[in-house]
Amino acid sequence: QVQLEESGGGLVQAGGSLRLSCTASGRTFSNYAMGWFRQPPGKEREFVAAISGSGGSVYYADSVKGRFTISRDNAQNTVYLQMNSLKPADTAVYYCAADAFFSQIRLGKGDYWGQGTQVTVSS
Repeated sequence: QVQLEESGGGLVQAGGSLRLSCTASGRTFSNYAMGWFRQPPGKEREFVAAISGSGGSVYYADSVKGRFTISRDNAQNTVYLQMNSLKPADTAVYYCAADAFFSQIRLGKGDYWGQGTQVTVSS
């Protein structure tokens, strides 16, 4: 079992930045690929970014490529999402997820999920 807790959400103006964190507990963190997903108001959840267990492979949705950066610190059991040049369209609840397989996270799936953190970007 893996427990995930997101933090770092908030209200920011368009063009601003935020860094989300997701801290894991319960199992060996480096054994898991990690991903960030988001659910905009009234819409379905969508994939944002993924990172392999070692951190050597990353993958992004086209909508965030060049603006968002996913990284991880396995010593701290934490994965980050640095979000720059934020747009109102980035407003959503952001979730982190863990899966034993990087391929699954890239497909938008995960065995374990956090509760989410709200990000609101004002125009």
